[in-house]
Amino acid sequence: MKFTTQKNRLIPELQLLQGIVEKRNTLPILANILIETQEKEIRLIGTDLEVGMLTFCEAEIEEEGGITINGKKLFEIIRSLPEEGNILVETIGDGELVKIKCEASEFKISGLSVKDYPKIPLANFKRSIKLPLGTFHKMIDKTYFAITQEQRYYLNGALMILNNESWELVSTDGHRLAYTFIQENINFNLSQEIQIIISKKALNELRKMDDEEVEFDFDENNLFFRIGKRTLISRVIEGKFPEFRAVIPQNNENILTISREDLINSIKRVALLSSERSRGVKFIIRGNQLELYTSNPEIGEARDIINVNFSGENLEIAFNSQYILDFLNTVKSETVRFEIKDENSAVLIQPGEKEEIGYKYVLMPMKI
Repeated sequence: MKFTTQKNRLIPELQLLQGIVEKRNTLPILANILIETQEKEIRLIGTDLEVGMLTFCEAEIEEEGGITINGKKLFEIIRSLPEEGNILVETIGDGELVKIKCEASEFKISGLSVKDYPKIPLANFKRSIKLPLGTFHKMIDKTYFAITQEQRYYLNGALMILNNESWELVSTDGHRLAYTFIQENINFNLSQEIQIIISKKALNELRKMDDEEVEFDFDENNLFFRIGKRTLISRVIEGKFPEFRAVIPQNNENILTISREDLINSIKRVALLSSERSRGVKFIIRGNQLELYTSNPEIGEARDIINVNFSGENLEIAFNSQYILDFLNTVKSETVRFEIKDENSAVLIQPGEKEEIGYKYVLMPMKI
């Protein structure tokens, strides 16, 4: 194998592959990136057996072939090279030693044979499902933080629902639920509704890629997302996602409307003295005033009062402050709306003004 390319062509692809390759070294070859020559480009693949990526880089091919190289070291080497000048990459000796040369810099790095690298599945994208990538990014941002990592595998990702009337993405960690949806100008020309769970890692990698749209396809075992010349492959997460619609509160009568910015600032101040483990902050609502209070026997206590609009009975309710901030930091509206039943029941939180993407956040209160 022998080819020449430029740094500005190769670095973006290697950087994306850094998030894919296996860091824990359960199998040494999973820390590697597969490089294979094609007619006028090289093909690069990374995988941890759960999530994989296939991408391409323009190159001048002198000799055909392939090799796998440690992904982290390859990225560090290419990143260290001069911005200008051609990068020559070739296998030498028995084919498992790779020379990388650019101007006066030269490296030799050991590789592993292509034949030992796991095969990744491919899709033909015959379903022609195309999703606006910018909108997808926003939906991921509104749900990503509520994805957990635990033995219940079906909670280790977000549920995506596609039909010809709506596009939904929902996640939960058992303490909260983030639900985002679009119900306008939707028509995917689907013969039936699609419900799939997308892994947390796959969603995170999708957030790193930019383009106007993403093509989506799937088979029995894998999900495929094609963005330009890059294809992200993720294994299907098996299991039944919880019946999330049943836990979204209906007709909670106590309505609290508050400035989003005021609430962010107040929580950040009061949470400075909250317990690091629980991060609990108490909301004490009296008329049109909200008092935020927290205490920590080892440090002290903190209070802050802000003006709000409230209709309902006076009440006290406590939340994990970080869970509230996670929601507040993803919405753009000037106000947010809390719909509260009582101090023990799930609370529905929504943007105070209509946004481009529908958003509902369900949060369980806590005892402090």
